[in-house]
Amino acid sequence: MAKRDYYEILGVSRSASPDEIKRAFRRLAAKYHPDANPGNKNAEENFKQINEAYQVLQDPQKRAQYDQFGADGPQMGGNPFGQDFAGFGGGFGDIFDIFFGAGGGAQGRRGGPSKGPDLRYDLTLTLEDVLSGSKHDIRVVREEVCPRCHGNQAEPGTRLEMCPTCRGNGQVERIRESFLGRIRQVETCPKCHGSGRIIAVPCKECHGRGQIRAEKSLSVSVPAGVEEGTRLRVAGEGGAGQHGGPAGDLIVFVHVKEHERFSRDGDDIWVEEPITFAQAALGVDVKVKTLNGEEVLHIPGGTQSGTVFKLSRQGLPRLGNTNIRGSLNVKVKVTVPTSLTHKERELLHMWAEMRKEDVAHEDKNIFKKVKDALGR
Repeated sequence: MAKRDYYEILGVSRSASPDEIKRAFRRLAAKYHPDANPGNKNAEENFKQINEAYQVLQDPQKRAQYDQFGADGPQMGGNPFGQDFAGFGGGFGDIFDIFFGAGGGAQGRRGGPSKGPDLRYDLTLTLEDVLSGSKHDIRVVREEVCPRCHGNQAEPGTRLEMCPTCRGNGQVERIRESFLGRIRQVETCPKCHGSGRIIAVPCKECHGRGQIRAEKSLSVSVPAGVEEGTRLRVAGEGGAGQHGGPAGDLIVFVHVKEHERFSRDGDDIWVEEPITFAQAALGVDVKVKTLNGEEVLHIPGGTQSGTVFKLSRQGLPRLGNTNIRGSLNVKVKVTVPTSLTHKERELLHMWAEMRKEDVAHEDKNIFKKVKDALGR
């Protein structure tokens, strides 16, 4: 069964700010918390979904992965928090905030610069790409700093004002009475949501988010010798950072397409070369196709089917040291004809008679002709 959309669970838009997501989580968590709904299984299930959605959407990297791949995408793995309430982890402080405020009376945190999320791109290569290295033009969708406000969130020409509630600190202090007695609490400012400033006129391009979703074209260089599962990091080409932080990285996951002729074993490649019975018995020089041309392979007389010949330095280069190359391993396969002419059958019967080998004699006339030819 498909999971419900995390934004739908929290009741926020896909462009919701971190503070909007946090406020929605607090409101819903307080409503459906098991302590407030003893014995109510539906409330317990809703609380689990709310917590799971918040754990993903409050984390910039997980949110970017969710936006790109969904709940079952790479690095998400469905429910990443295990069963029941074992997934509180770093989110436990936010559950505590519902009842005691930010940090449970400890010093709250004002949002500062943070690195943007890493993004994933899957790239499929051929063995020919692996042999020589290659460049690929790709397109990625990511969050970028708004070109209109340059991440300032405010409409150009307007001023950011100091928050009158917290006086630019991003936090307010409150004294609350609880069953534990009088508690001093430092909370995120409800007016500016921790930024310490008020955006009087939000940017028209990004609607006050400071970022926009955009598609970017990139050229990615892949070194020779890469293997299935190799990860290439392109620094600074991930999602935009928050509050002036640096952008994340783009992680390119390499996949190598199966070749129609060759198979790979590390730096070595394998190929099967068919030859006839006569060629195996008498010997032959054959032209073997390699990844970058042809090589002449001498097959001596008497070669058995399944014999492997090695062509040195005709395999793949080693990642990080292209001076080292593997081998091309040629496995000989002796083929048997499926149809014979009348003359060919006579010759094979003569061969068998000379070597005193038992074979089927479907035509008695052929057997007589062979006897006569051999003077017996």
